[in-house]
Amino acid sequence: MRPPTIRDVAERAGVSKSLVSLVLRGTGQVRAEKREAVLRAAGELGYRPNTAARSLSEQRALPGPPARPDGRTPMVGVLLHDLRNPWYVDLLDGLNSLLHAHGLHMLLADARLHRRVGQDPAGPFLDLGADGLVIVGTLPDPAALGAVAERIPVVVAGAREPVPPGVDVVAGDDEQGARLVTEHLLALGHRRVAHIAGYGAVGELRRRSFEAVMREHGVERPAVEASDMTEEGGHRAAVRLLGRSDRPTAVFAVNDMAGVGALSAAEELGLGVPGDLSVVGYDNTSISRLRHLWLTTVDNAGHEVGRRAARCLLDRFEGGGGAGGGGAGGGGAGRLQLAAPLLEIRGTTAPPARLTG
Repeated sequence: MRPPTIRDVAERAGVSKSLVSLVLRGTGQVRAEKREAVLRAAGELGYRPNTAARSLSEQRALPGPPARPDGRTPMVGVLLHDLRNPWYVDLLDGLNSLLHAHGLHMLLADARLHRRVGQDPAGPFLDLGADGLVIVGTLPDPAALGAVAERIPVVVAGAREPVPPGVDVVAGDDEQGARLVTEHLLALGHRRVAHIAGYGAVGELRRRSFEAVMREHGVERPAVEASDMTEEGGHRAAVRLLGRSDRPTAVFAVNDMAGVGALSAAEELGLGVPGDLSVVGYDNTSISRLRHLWLTTVDNAGHEVGRRAARCLLDRFEGGGGAGGGGAGGGGAGRLQLAAPLLEIRGTTAPPARLTG
């Protein structure tokens, strides 16, 4: 028995083949009743789209990697620094939306797991014949990307460590974001503002910007406590800060996870937020938008960072790179693109209850 075709679905739903194609691609302006009829017909018939043929068709219509001689679907490897980081969700959504529109499939891997067993995190993607590679977050040895970038286009998203020549970097503007937070707290009247710092280039940029703004306002040595950028790390750092004799009236956490840890520490110590303590996170993750937290934070443009990373990869493909096409997208120096951050003021910041010296 032959498998059902798109023509069978169209006949069952009483619509044209082109409309079925629009519905299955998730594109175009299709009335709700027509969409439901198509999806119902596809389900009843057990129709499964021919993804290989569709990808090849999309590849002819839109810029992408060179056609594969083996006819396989074009694929982009995506290597995440740590799958547990909720900020990556928005970034991956932006990345995938543009890659998918150009007929590319994503294959995800967690670099943290590869490190545990001592594997080269990028190696499996090369073995699988990936057309390009996107690194999301910080890798312990960015220089190791050089050999990979000689073979396929490589883009780093959401990190600021130095990278080999020919590797593009797309990230949020961490210095500007930290400035927005610090100036917001100072404008509310806070002077004892502390920072729960992170690690890596991103953590360093946010800490330096915080300290620079504080110095501009006459505070030479603001309190800073290091963390591992987890909720538990933020909790431990906040306990140390809130145990000081000159307890801060506001805390700027390096990310939302550390900010949630600071909120927990304040609650355990009997401090009201924002009455006794203002708290700001960073990244505008879904956690910060939970109603019982409603954390003031910085929108680090994760979705836009993901889309720009995809665009960089596509530009490399158009420049003649990709599998068998001259390595890193036609060569040339790597580019740095920074997406503008926005401050999202919610319920965890307010003027200090008492202004003291």
